[in-house]
Amino acid sequence: MPTGQWFPPEWPERIRALAAGELDVVEARRAATVVLLRDGAPGPDVYMLRRRASMAFAAGAYVYPGGGVDPRDDDRHVGWAGPGRETWARRLGVGPAEAQAVVCAAVRETYEEAGVLLAGESADSVVGDTTGEDWEADRAALAAHELSFAEFLKKRRLVLRSDLLGAWARWITPEFEARRYDTWFFVAALPAGQRSRNASTEADRAVWIRPADAVAAYERGDLLMMPPTVSTLRDMAPYGSAARALDAAAERDLVPVLARARMEGDEVVLTWPGHEEFTRRIAAAPEGGRA
Repeated sequence: MPTGQWFPPEWPERIRALAAGELDVVEARRAATVVLLRDGAPGPDVYMLRRRASMAFAAGAYVYPGGGVDPRDDDRHVGWAGPGRETWARRLGVGPAEAQAVVCAAVRETYEEAGVLLAGESADSVVGDTTGEDWEADRAALAAHELSFAEFLKKRRLVLRSDLLGAWARWITPEFEARRYDTWFFVAALPAGQRSRNASTEADRAVWIRPADAVAAYERGDLLMMPPTVSTLRDMAPYGSAARALDAAAERDLVPVLARARMEGDEVVLTWPGHEEFTRRIAAAPEGGRA
């Protein structure tokens, strides 16, 4: 059993309560996260953030930039280039407005947390360095919800480049979790001329790391991760470049992965359909947040 699998100590108790009909299921909030890649040797590196130990959800875990949908992300007036709302709706399996909101959240959160902006002045351009003081002021206003993403793009005379994203997977937080997210995972390449930085108040460390090295560290127990993160890292391993990963995204299955839990006597059995490596059998709550 991998020792880096994120597993909150309160989960067994909550699973038992759900099985007994004593737990109200929280509605999953729409969210998006981006597997940001940059070409290295021998293959692409991935950008990861370590969530602060003080965070209520996934404390100490390594994650990709991302977060929940802002209600304003479905603003019909957002500057846009690339495949439109209807195309993304078919790809994501949702309505056009929701598809726009999810794609906007992916681009917005990547800028808010990593300082990387998938946008340009036109459909065939991408902004360059975004580390200046004026850019930082706008990024901070976005993160503080003082500025909507549509307003930010209009102010900067930019359009979101939806063609720079590839939809990769969809995972839904288990029904027994107190904080639940319906999360679409995207892949994207670091635009030329841009630099990443840990701009997130929720993270205390940022790294570029080869997917295989991250998985190896997870298996040793050195890096704490949630199942969707590990699964995506394994997916990245075969691709020799960010471009190849983006090309492969078009064929990815976006059927949602939702963990299932059941009781077998006094034992809790937790499974992720199609991802048997993450199956857990728990007789009692583990200590700490590790498997």
